[in-house]
Amino acid sequence: MNGKTRREMQRDKSAKRAGRLAGPRGSVLRAVLLSAGVALTVAGCSLDVPDPAAPKIVPPTPVVATPTITPGYDAAAVAGKDMPFAAGDTLPAGVPVGISDGLAKAPGWKPGKQDVAGENQYIKADGCLVAAKVRTNQWPLTSSGNDKTSTAELFTYLDSTILPDYLTPANLRWGGEPDKPAPKVEVLVLESRPTSGAKATSIMARMFAKTGSSVYISISCPDQATLSAAKADVVQSVAVVPPSN
Repeated sequence: MNGKTRREMQRDKSAKRAGRLAGPRGSVLRAVLLSAGVALTVAGCSLDVPDPAAPKIVPPTPVVATPTITPGYDAAAVAGKDMPFAAGDTLPAGVPVGISDGLAKAPGWKPGKQDVAGENQYIKADGCLVAAKVRTNQWPLTSSGNDKTSTAELFTYLDSTILPDYLTPANLRWGGEPDKPAPKVEVLVLESRPTSGAKATSIMARMFAKTGSSVYISISCPDQATLSAAKADVVQSVAVVPPSN
C-alpha cells in the first residue's frame, strides 16, 4: 500500500475531489449545487416579508345603520293606491320593492328552499312549485318612465325568443294586509304552451324602472288545471311590497 495508511489514502481521495471542484468546471458545479440548495430551501418554506410601502389595512369601524329618507316620497300614499305600469315613475329612485311570503301560509302550500340566491320557493301538495325573487340593480334593462317596456325587456333578456306579443297583463297585490282587500300592481305574464308530458308553467314579472328592481314569480305544475289553481293562490296570497321611506 506504498507505506500509506488507510486514513491517509482517504485524505488523498478527498483532496483530489476538492481539486476537481476547484477548477473551472468545479466552479460551475458548485454554483449548480448552491442554486439547487437555495431552490429547495425556498420551495420548502413560505416567506412572509411585508412591503413597507404597502398601505396598512384598517378594520372597518361598526356603525349603526340609519333609515333612508327619500325627500318628497310619500310611501303611505303610494302604497294606498293601485300601481299600474304608468305610475312607476312615482316610486323613489334606487329604493327596491319587496315581495311577501304569504304563500307559505296559504292552504295546501309549504315553504321549500328559502333565500337561495335571493329566491324563495313554495311547494303545493298537488306537485306545483312557485319560485319568487326580487332582483336589484336592473338599470341596464330599464327604459326611463316606462315600466311596461322595461318588463318586456326583462323577459327578452331571460329568453331572446320571447316577444312582447306573447305577454299578457295581470295583477298582483300591492302591499296591504293578508286576507284583506289591497291595491293592485300591474304585471306581465308569460303562459306556457305545454306539449304532451311537459309541465304547465306561468311566469309573472314586473320591472320598476325608477327603483332599478323587479319581481319575478314562476309557477310550474303537473297540468293546466293545477296551474290555474296555483295562479289563483299566488294572486290571492303573494304581495309586492312597496318601497318604504
